Amino acid sequence: MNKKQKKMLTRILIATVMLIALYFLPVTGILQLALYLVVYLVIGYDILKKAGKGIANRRVFDENFLMAVATIGAFALAIYQRSGDYIEGIAVMLFYQIGELFQSYAVGKSRKNISALMDIRPDYANIERDGKLEKVDPDEVAIGSTIIVQPGEKIPIDGIILEGTSTLNTSALTGESLPREAAPGDEIISGCINMTGVLKIRTEKEFGESTVSKILELVENSSSRKSRSEDFIARFARVYTPAVCYSALALAVLPPVILMLTGGDAQWGTWIYRALTFLVTSCPCALVVSIPLSFFAGIGGASKEGVLVKGSNYLETLSQVRCVVFDKTGTLTQGVFEVSGVQHNEMENEKLLEYAALAECASSHPISKSLQRAYGKEIDRSRVTDIEEISGHGILAKVDGIPVAAGNSKLMKQLGIPYKDCHSVGTIIHMAVNGSYAGHIVISDIVKPHSKEAIQKLRRSGVRKTVMLTGDTGKVAQAVASELGVDEVYSDLLPGDKVDKVEELLAACQPKEKLAFVGDGINDAPVLSRADIGIAMGAMGSDAAIEAADVVLMDDNPMQIAKAIRISRKCLRIVYQNIVFALVIKFSCLALVAVGVANMWAAIFADVGVMVLAVLNAVRALRVHNL
Repeated sequence: MNKKQKKMLTRILIATVMLIALYFLPVTGILQLALYLVVYLVIGYDILKKAGKGIANRRVFDENFLMAVATIGAFALAIYQRSGDYIEGIAVMLFYQIGELFQSYAVGKSRKNISALMDIRPDYANIERDGKLEKVDPDEVAIGSTIIVQPGEKIPIDGIILEGTSTLNTSALTGESLPREAAPGDEIISGCINMTGVLKIRTEKEFGESTVSKILELVENSSSRKSRSEDFIARFARVYTPAVCYSALALAVLPPVILMLTGGDAQWGTWIYRALTFLVTSCPCALVVSIPLSFFAGIGGASKEGVLVKGSNYLETLSQVRCVVFDKTGTLTQGVFEVSGVQHNEMENEKLLEYAALAECASSHPISKSLQRAYGKEIDRSRVTDIEEISGHGILAKVDGIPVAAGNSKLMKQLGIPYKDCHSVGTIIHMAVNGSYAGHIVISDIVKPHSKEAIQKLRRSGVRKTVMLTGDTGKVAQAVASELGVDEVYSDLLPGDKVDKVEELLAACQPKEKLAFVGDGINDAPVLSRADIGIAMGAMGSDAAIEAADVVLMDDNPMQIAKAIRISRKCLRIVYQNIVFALVIKFSCLALVAVGVANMWAAIFADVGVMVLAVLNAVRALRVHNL
């Protein structure tokens, strides 16, 4: 508990003890009234203060006003009837404060998930000066600086490892408990915890642009984007509260007046008591508190699992997704080109790869880099001479004095070398050594390990259609789509074509069905913005994609999409449960109070009891780990 909650608990305990003591004390008259008023002020002075401020600021009709009028009215009625029964008025305020304390504690509990996320904010960065480590504010570290991260410290800024190997704890970012290995040359994102070795890192971003800052900004701003359900409750409360106040006034005045006019006993005390009870019963605390809390808990639970939702409105939209559109490269595939086969070769695979890697050693093209990685040995450039790059065709070079050609079928045709077609999917590098065809190397983008299962889980989660959009050739796209089980695939698309295709898919959706687009590259930003809900791969995705998206997956695992949808649907179920439960109980009790069946104690249950039950139900939105 925080200080405010502890103070409230102390007030509740003091008021309870004083109330019990007064019940047994043989005091009457003015002294009894004075003592009960002391108890009332101990437990309710802040409510009276808030009600007074609301009246002064012309925001009269709120729960504080209702409680103040009802409890003061109960005191006034007891004085009028000379009954000395002041317990009901105090009990109403006491139980209301217990409910408020419980609600505050529940909100605090849900905030712990956000607070856990906030713990990723680094307090300092280590910079080496004159052989000593100096702690500086991360904001003061410029791009290109070298920082030192010791075991147990948080990575303060995104960068590239220059020296050292270590194991990283990324659970605060990704929700993934398994540690990740890091070595020189690896990109590393802020917010991770360095567990084992000392790392020397060259910073690639300013602190304000680093992953940790972006995440914290997303989470902190999420509560500002209200869902339709929250907006409904806000509008409902603005209409409902004055309506019940006027209804209570009518209940207090109209029946006695009618009875007087018809010659009966007016029974003013009875009807005023019912009106006051009506006010207590009518307080919309359960709705006003539990609905935002449900969304807050849902967003907090999702963030703990590595799914960042930028607002409760997006959480609500996510629950209605029935069509998911994917980018291919970097989303369903790893976006890393690797050698997947060597075919039609007469020399050993390793030897052919050696010729290819050496011939391509002067190129920085991803294809060339993949050949060099497949070779797996240090490149001795002194072995390579006469390198000639033929644009759109390939490379000519001499390796150890032997002529080598590496390129596509156009290069083989240009050289007049007969080649063999390849039926494998991917980029084909035909090789010619010393003027003779030596075979070809297949390079392809590797499908992510969980992509196929992710598609299956989406179907089980109620998604009726999956679509893949890519700039790749039709053959490659169809092969990936067939492997993963994607329903529709569109290939050879430019960024603008992707937007047009999403427009067509949006037009084909049913009225209450939403479309989600999943991407990671800067070219996906326009599509992410256009879709009903944009989902970005956060760990390796571009800044532009993350900015344009509504949901960010921190571990780049497409499996998280289905989980995000299930989290949103659980959250919405809880919201609707609370709305229906609160309104049914509330209106039932109001009707019973109006006809005299329910008393003040029933009103207390209707107000505080319903709020407690609704809050308990809302907290369930935090438990999403096993969804």
